[in-house]
Amino acid sequence: MKIIIAKCLINIQKYFNRHHFITINKHICALFVTLLCLFIPANALAKTEYISIATGAVNGVYYPTGGAICYLVNQVRGVDNIRCEIKTTPGSIYNISAIKKQEVDLAVVQSDWQHHAYNGTSRFEKQGELNQLRSLFSVHAEPFTVLAREDANISSFEDIKGKRVNIGAANSGQRATMEMLLSLYGWGESDFSAVTALPPGEQAQALCDKKVDVIVYVVGHPNSSIKEASSACQTKLVNVKSIKLSELITEHRYYHTAVIPGGMYRGSPEPTDTFGVGATITTTAALPEHVAYEIVKSVFEKHNEFIQLHPSFKSLTKKAMATQYLSAPLHPGALRYYQEVGLLD
Repeated sequence: MKIIIAKCLINIQKYFNRHHFITINKHICALFVTLLCLFIPANALAKTEYISIATGAVNGVYYPTGGAICYLVNQVRGVDNIRCEIKTTPGSIYNISAIKKQEVDLAVVQSDWQHHAYNGTSRFEKQGELNQLRSLFSVHAEPFTVLAREDANISSFEDIKGKRVNIGAANSGQRATMEMLLSLYGWGESDFSAVTALPPGEQAQALCDKKVDVIVYVVGHPNSSIKEASSACQTKLVNVKSIKLSELITEHRYYHTAVIPGGMYRGSPEPTDTFGVGATITTTAALPEHVAYEIVKSVFEKHNEFIQLHPSFKSLTKKAMATQYLSAPLHPGALRYYQEVGLLD
């Protein structure tokens, strides 16, 4: 405001001098501009910053997650306006690359691939550590989900060997997690009668058209793709548990045991045991601190509204969102907010 008044004083003084008026009193000018500004909307003087968030397929949970965050961020009007937009993508692996290249500002990323990207491990070993990666908060749990046709005679994860399996689209989190499991079990693509790489939007149809026997998905529940398949044909969820998986969960903190509730989908009346990860809202250290702060604040101060924006959010607590699943350090802006409200020491 001081800068605006100062410029006004200079410009109006020049105008009066050119037109041979007497020198205007600077206090009168300041008062005039101050009164004028009372009639200008606050956000008209505000600086607008644009951010984008990489999500996933439209029929997954990442896309509505990004939409929910942008919806709350775009409601805020302050000294600096932040305008948020969402982008559809293949999933976590693509999103990490997009953040690294600064094609987007934020991304929804599986906690396991956030960990590997930050530490330069697993499929990110050749690329090296992405030590600029930062966490804002986590959202829903993502169980590793295996859905099989009823007539495929599959009762456990081990039974998918020799079947026709959709392992997920390239650069997706589900594909990367499935490849990790293949390595864990010592399987290759030759151990299946057919392997496809369909995106989530196509796998339900392929299952019911008997083009594949099994689809896998790392996703929050309820999920529209799983619901579509289980409603259109005879399917069932498959338990994913073994000694190997128990050891995997014990060794790596970004994995956890998970249960898909019974009765959520037709054909699966009993709870399904599996393992899973968490969805994290990820950025880099390049995001300005005040922007990160405002993003987190806009979601957490409307937490009750946020958890109603998708069924996968209904059990989320503020404490869990600030601490759970986060495999990369907190962004300073997020940390400042959490400390201010007492969520973190």
